Amino acid sequence: MLEESAALELLKSLLGSSRIESETEQAKYLSEWLGYLPLGLELVGHYLAEKPDLSLSDLRQQLEAKILEQKALRVRTFGMAVELDIAAVFELSWLELNSQEQELFCLLGLFALAPIPWGIVKNCFPDLDDLNELRDLLIAFSLLNPISADIVQLHPLIREFAKRKIESGDRADELKQKYCREMIKIAKQIPQTPILKDIEQISPAIPHLIETATNLIAWVQDEDLIWTFVGLGHYYEGQGLYTLAEPWLEQCLSVTGDRWGEEHPDIAFSLNNLATLYQSQGRYEEAEPLLVQSLELRRKLLGEDHPHVASSLNNLAILYESQGRYEEVEPLYIQSLELRRKLLGEDHLDVALSLNNLATLYQSQGRYEEAEPLLVQSLELSRKLLGEDHLDVALSLNNLATLYQSQGRYEEAEPLYVQALELRRKLLGEVHPDVASSLNNLAALYKSQGRYEEAEPLLVQSLELIRKLLGEDHPDVASSLNNLAALYKSQGRYEEAEPLYIQSLELIRKLLGEEHPDVASSLNNLAKLYQSQGRYEEAEPLYLDAIAIALQKLGSNHPYAIGFLNNFTGFLQQVISKNRESELSENLLTQKLLSQLKNPDSETSQNE
Repeated sequence: MLEESAALELLKSLLGSSRIESETEQAKYLSEWLGYLPLGLELVGHYLAEKPDLSLSDLRQQLEAKILEQKALRVRTFGMAVELDIAAVFELSWLELNSQEQELFCLLGLFALAPIPWGIVKNCFPDLDDLNELRDLLIAFSLLNPISADIVQLHPLIREFAKRKIESGDRADELKQKYCREMIKIAKQIPQTPILKDIEQISPAIPHLIETATNLIAWVQDEDLIWTFVGLGHYYEGQGLYTLAEPWLEQCLSVTGDRWGEEHPDIAFSLNNLATLYQSQGRYEEAEPLLVQSLELRRKLLGEDHPHVASSLNNLAILYESQGRYEEVEPLYIQSLELRRKLLGEDHLDVALSLNNLATLYQSQGRYEEAEPLLVQSLELSRKLLGEDHLDVALSLNNLATLYQSQGRYEEAEPLYVQALELRRKLLGEVHPDVASSLNNLAALYKSQGRYEEAEPLLVQSLELIRKLLGEDHPDVASSLNNLAALYKSQGRYEEAEPLYIQSLELIRKLLGEEHPDVASSLNNLAKLYQSQGRYEEAEPLYLDAIAIALQKLGSNHPYAIGFLNNFTGFLQQVISKNRESELSENLLTQKLLSQLKNPDSETSQNE
């Protein structure tokens, strides 16, 4: 609110000093009646400016008449118990508008209380050539605020007035449907993982998509029902903002269920999207039943030969792989790949994705010769279809580098890791889970090469970024803790390494259960730390637990199982050399397996 003197000065700036000074008492009355609100004063001033022969006294009579004619818009002013009625001022300006101007004004009232991109408004009226002129008239009447050449905004009270005019008119449904159609077009354009350029373009529309999803979803056509929620989900999830994405994907499932019932393709789609979000958060137990339900529903509604069925098979396989259920993973990946090739042909992005996923599975099983050609093929196909600057290309570069690192081909791995990191930074910015993953992986390579001073800042940065984006309870946090601990151990910084190893182990057990291969890796790594410190009695049971899990979950031929057994062999030899063999437990099966091992010492690094 303005002081009385400032209110009068505002009116003078709009109408000239002589006009106000000639009716000072009426000007004071109007200012007080409008609660000294700049909005009301500007509306009155612009209205009077358009009518130079209208006195302030006559305007006062018109306003008082309007109050009696209509229900008022009530506003409680700050610090006052007086209720002011300025709807009459709005009504005077409203009556000055023609039908097209009134329609534009009403449509603007449907937008959220946020800056409105004028381009969206123009798309709602494709047949109006003079829309900019109508906008300028609303601005002249102070019914619309220009923020910039391409951005406008309504005052909160004027927006409420516009919304009331919509509801009292006979074209409310038509206007709401027109607005919703344009919002749906925008939602459909949001990519699953938006890059910085996408985010910059999309962000101004996000408040208005939220308004659609929150208050106008009933006017969205059936075939477009899911897209507002899916678009918002992609916008937030693609940036790693999982907690902001979750309510929209949950609401999508709820709204589609209310409209369609239990059996509809959109229900399956909603289940799948929510499940993949849960999986990104490490909430595997919550994700699995949704993915299974989505797959069953798609098979029932769409048949076996459908791309959506292939996607469900692929996503379920990813979940099982995250849980270490490798025997269940491979047939799903193969089935998904074959189905995609059959339905989509060889040159399709989904085929490239399936090749990548199957290859990473083979890599995790130590089947490097089978993995490499699939990763190379996936990378070539992604480059062919998408060009060099795309996130799928960064993913393929990263995974091929990880394979080379696993094989000790460090010189081939490094440039691929660097390319992947630079591409992700370019497309996603610095604050993104994929960037954190690339930092972690490049650091793991540097550690393998003994380049500790280069590795440490990358690992610290990765850990801080993952904690910021994903919270403390996430498998990627456990992985980062493990890798930073491994670096400290390699440098002989044992006191710094131990709490990180323990924290990583506890977190993996909590999130993935006692028998996950990553638990075996953590046990093995902590055991090696204790061995390095001469804490043999603490190391031994950890080694044996790690071996037991690896043999059970991965088999005796897996590189992890062989590495763990080999590490235990070295442990036995070290203890025997110190004449401490009497303190070791007897494990005949383990001893038999140990005698067959020839692989070098290994310590696992948990890469992407």
